[in-house]
Amino acid sequence: MKLYIFFLFSIGCSLFAHSQNKISGKIMNSQNEALTGVEVYIEELQKGTSTNDNGYYELPNLPNNAIKITVAYIGYKTQVKTISLSAKETTINFTLEEAVFKMDEVIVSTAFNKLQSQNVMKVEHESIKSMQRKGTSTLIEGLTTIPGVSQVSTGTSIGKPVIRGLSGNRVLVYSQGIRVENQQFGNEHGLGLNDSGIESVEVIKGPASLLYGSDALGGVLYFNPEKFAEANTFVANFGQKLFSNTLGSSSSLGLKTSSDNWKFLVRGSYNTHSDYQIPNKKRVTNTRYNETDFKMGIGYSNSKISSVFRYNYNKLDLGIFGESITEQTTNKETIYPKQGVFNHLMSFNHILFFENSKLDVDFGYIANDRSEFEDSNIAVLHMKLNTFNYDSKYHLPKIGKLEAIIGIQGMHQNNKNYAEEYLIPDAVTNDFGFFVTTNYEWKNNVIQTGLRFDNRITTTDAHGLSGEEDSFDAIDKSYHSFNASLGYKTSLNDHLILRLNAASGFRAPNLAELTSNGVHEGTNRYEIGNSDLKTEQNIQTDLNLEYNTSHFEFFVNGFYNHVNNFIYTSPTGESLANNDVFKYIQNNAKLYGGEIGVHFHPHPIDWLHLESSFETVTGEKQNGDYLPLIPANNWNNTLRSEFDIKNWLSDGFASLNVSSTFKQNNVSGFETASEGYSLVNIGFGGTVKFGKTFFDITLNGNNLFNESYIAHLSRLKADGIQNIGRNIIMGVKFNL
Repeated sequence: MKLYIFFLFSIGCSLFAHSQNKISGKIMNSQNEALTGVEVYIEELQKGTSTNDNGYYELPNLPNNAIKITVAYIGYKTQVKTISLSAKETTINFTLEEAVFKMDEVIVSTAFNKLQSQNVMKVEHESIKSMQRKGTSTLIEGLTTIPGVSQVSTGTSIGKPVIRGLSGNRVLVYSQGIRVENQQFGNEHGLGLNDSGIESVEVIKGPASLLYGSDALGGVLYFNPEKFAEANTFVANFGQKLFSNTLGSSSSLGLKTSSDNWKFLVRGSYNTHSDYQIPNKKRVTNTRYNETDFKMGIGYSNSKISSVFRYNYNKLDLGIFGESITEQTTNKETIYPKQGVFNHLMSFNHILFFENSKLDVDFGYIANDRSEFEDSNIAVLHMKLNTFNYDSKYHLPKIGKLEAIIGIQGMHQNNKNYAEEYLIPDAVTNDFGFFVTTNYEWKNNVIQTGLRFDNRITTTDAHGLSGEEDSFDAIDKSYHSFNASLGYKTSLNDHLILRLNAASGFRAPNLAELTSNGVHEGTNRYEIGNSDLKTEQNIQTDLNLEYNTSHFEFFVNGFYNHVNNFIYTSPTGESLANNDVFKYIQNNAKLYGGEIGVHFHPHPIDWLHLESSFETVTGEKQNGDYLPLIPANNWNNTLRSEFDIKNWLSDGFASLNVSSTFKQNNVSGFETASEGYSLVNIGFGGTVKFGKTFFDITLNGNNLFNESYIAHLSRLKADGIQNIGRNIIMGVKFNL
């Protein structure tokens, strides 16, 4: 309630602040021709417009502060300018240079919000639109098309992200500017996020504890929400996708409008799928699912503040696969056993602009409600996780080429059980962190440093009789850590960029690792926690080299990640409740590997693109044994064309993709090796013009030759259940 009062109070106070600050100008190409429809956007205000037929743009009601204005247009290099507004009206003209490759994006997940080409840390940026053009069925499936990212999957409905071999609580997820908390220790449920209403994703592949605290030891997935409408416009759109394999459907309806100061949007979506079909034509029983998602946002900005409130409701009704394939049906209504997950996510971002500095504050509240049902509508497992978090960053006045940020972050989390079965005890977790980071530029060089301190306090309640199954002893633990980062980027010449980063990260033990005492869901083993576990601490070094010309792009990323006190389960040789006993222990570990890729755009065949990338990671314990859940090596090749068909199709594309996954023989003691496989995928689409009506169409064929395979990180692998067979996906999206 205090969050809402503060939000309304801030909006009310802002109504008394007035300004006539305005930026306007023209945007031309190198031939001095006006460009129409160029996006002009100010990220911190979440405010934008586009150029008219004369290349003219105008943005009024701006703060008395240095602001970053981004100009982006397909086929041209993105430009970002920092402008100090001292006059009431400022004229800024732009001349855009043509660019063959993908647009340079402003990276939001890092501290200083630079263009990717200017950023010290290599961050992968991918729009949801580009993922959907690849025919991905779910948000997590789309993420796996990014080199270095894979998933631990349970059929088509559940996926947990894996970044360079690390997953679970070692990968932090952000949405709407706040961390998502939904019992990440478990692999039996997914992200609880839907791609509808999400603009793009940024992937930090490495420790990001400096900015995000505990649990960002392995990396961060940062989802950017859908942008508001341009000033003084109203937009309504509808999208529909159909999936042949699951006889599934995905529908989305969105409305948004903006004035010069106020912004509003709302979007609803519904997904429904039958059991997925494997290549032998059988359907995998009870892998069906239904998802309802609702998002809304309201914002206000003027010369003094920018405030945005967003809300996301997500409801998942998931079937749980048993031990074998039985019932064959195309019914979409889940049967027992099944799972119900509800997520409420509320975020409030508030930026205060001062003369030469600004204060950026985020508040978030996440209510996660998770239930499992065995054979009736009475839940055998019912857990509620309520999380309040805050994040405050003060951007100090810039001194020459030096930028600096100081910040505090914190979290209060409460876990409660409401059913007979307990996986983890009732518990309270409190986090607090303080950090400072700097960015210094000279000539073609940038150096970035940072230092952070964190403290986590975890207390749990006792449950049951000590020593018996499903009992928990009360614990009261405190964990703290200092972390640092150092990054350097230089342009060796006009075409070659070098980045070198070293960063430490940490992760406090989660509740399952500290307290487990029973048969854990999906593992078929009796797990015993260890309350004496220490904090995981790692240091990772990254090397990135990028070479770009007008028709050729090459990159190579290498990393080495050393983890002290890596937490994992090990068999004890005992048996309880007819299951082998595994206990959580610690050992030092290392992960190493990287990604390499090329993008060739031959001249004068301007419509053709050849893309190829290879990714590899190896994970080992100190004793030389391999770590579990390490993805297999993958080689991805795409032949893509871009074209327009006069008068009726623009932004057209056609693609042929071959994704080859190699054998995985580097397995831990309780894993089995996996065979390699290759999948062929095709895609076609674009924007159709029909009179004054415009709509986007996509047609994709995934696993076109119905290849039979089992992914190494599939949780159904132990039961010999294959992954999804051929899937034809048709999609349409149009403005109403």
